[in-house]
Amino acid sequence: MKAVFYNPQPEMSQPERAIRRLERDLLRMGALVEKSFRLSHQALFARDLTAAEELPRLDKKIDRFYRQIESDCTAIIMLQAPTEKELRCLSAYMQLVRDLERIGDYAKDLAEIAIKIFPYPPHASLPEIAIMSHHAQAMLATSLVALADLDETSGQRVKYLDDAVDNAYERLYQTLAYQKDVPGVIEPILLLTLAIRCLERMADHATNIGQRVAYIVTGQRS
Repeated sequence: MKAVFYNPQPEMSQPERAIRRLERDLLRMGALVEKSFRLSHQALFARDLTAAEELPRLDKKIDRFYRQIESDCTAIIMLQAPTEKELRCLSAYMQLVRDLERIGDYAKDLAEIAIKIFPYPPHASLPEIAIMSHHAQAMLATSLVALADLDETSGQRVKYLDDAVDNAYERLYQTLAYQKDVPGVIEPILLLTLAIRCLERMADHATNIGQRVAYIVTGQRS
C-alpha cells in the first residue's frame, strides 16, 4: 500500500508562479533604482563625477526591467486567466514599475545636474538639499521593504515620511527662487532648483509605491 503524504503547501498555479517571478524581478529593479539614487547623491553632494558617469548605464538596465515586467504582466493577464486577487496584484505591479522607472530617470537627471554644477563653488543650500535627498532615499528603501514583505503598515507609513521632503522643498524653493544680489551667473541656482524638484518627485513616486503595496494587500485604494 502506497503512503499518502499531506502537502500543506499545494503546488502553485501557473499565474502564481509567474507572479512570484515578477516579484523577484521588481525587487531586482528596485535594488538598481536604489543604487542609482545613491550614486546621484554622491555625484551631487560629494562632487563625484565618476559616480555621475555610471548613471546612464544603470538607467538602461532599469529601463530593460521596466519593459520586461510590463510585458510579462500583460502576458499573464491575457493568457493565464488570473484570479481577481492576482489581477489586483498585476495591476498594481504595472503601476509600481512605472514609479520605479521614473525614480531612476530622476536619478539620471540629478547626475546630469551634478556634472553641470561641478565648475561652480558649492552653494550654501547644499547641506539642506543633501538632507532632503537622504529623506527621499529612506522613503524609497521603506517602500521597497514594504514590497518585499507585502507589509501594508510600512506601505502606508511612506506617505507620512513625505511631509519632511515636502517641507524641505518649500523652504529651499523660497531660498533659491528669491535669493537677491546673486554674484555672477544664476545657472547654479537654476540647477539646484531643478534638483530639489527632482527629489520632491522621487519622494512622491516612493509614496506611490507604498500605496500600491497597501492596495495589493487590502484591495483598498487610499
